[in-house]
Amino acid sequence: MAAPGHTPTRFHRVHGTNVLLDASRTRATRVESFANALCFSHEPLAPGQIFLVEIEEKELGWCGHLRVGLTAHDPQSLGTVPEYSLPDLVGLGDTWVFAITRSHNRVSVDGQEAPAPTPAPLWEPELRIEGVRIPRDKLVGRSRPGRYSHLLDELYRSNVLPPTALRSRIGVLYAPRPDGTADMHIVINGEDMGPSARGLPAARPLYAVIDVFASTKSVRVIQSPPCRHSAGWSSRSTLCTAWPSMAWIYPPC
Repeated sequence: MAAPGHTPTRFHRVHGTNVLLDASRTRATRVESFANALCFSHEPLAPGQIFLVEIEEKELGWCGHLRVGLTAHDPQSLGTVPEYSLPDLVGLGDTWVFAITRSHNRVSVDGQEAPAPTPAPLWEPELRIEGVRIPRDKLVGRSRPGRYSHLLDELYRSNVLPPTALRSRIGVLYAPRPDGTADMHIVINGEDMGPSARGLPAARPLYAVIDVFASTKSVRVIQSPPCRHSAGWSSRSTLCTAWPSMAWIYPPC
């Protein structure tokens, strides 16, 4: 359920040919093959807003996993949805997508992978990313209730399971910078993986990209609580005060 006063997050009506959405457009399932399963957020993300999905179903026999990122392309403008996020959608430009791993989706600096950020303790109630604060509880995967769920839940909380394990929660967001650009961050079970891309055009609409690829067969949108800026904003109604460049995307202010 979405937070009061906030539009529920869901997938866009435009998607890959092998994707089946449920009636609420919050679950995306790849019904055949291993590709043609691109999905997008139904609207551009607000600064600091995380688009969060949980891996609902896996399929053995394929090599590869979930891919996530952001694009400045309006899904409606795509004549044909590309078969792959990598390299097809990225090849169109203004798109940043990465396969989900813990160590190979950070910005390269002079040919070297950027060092991992110093992680905040995973028991802290909020995840902090460049001035954005997000309640951590909804960001962490959970097992189905059962005899050993308390043990499994602790593995999700400590983020020691493979990043694309069943019921893991993966999120993507962008954090504006003072120069008018933004950094893209990927979050795995409540842990920030660091900037995956820099220099994104923060003043342009940016849509989340979810590629239900290969061994990842089905994902579900998790309605995460609204983030807040370190200065205190907590909803779109104050976006224009926090980042004036967003005023034309999210009127009125």
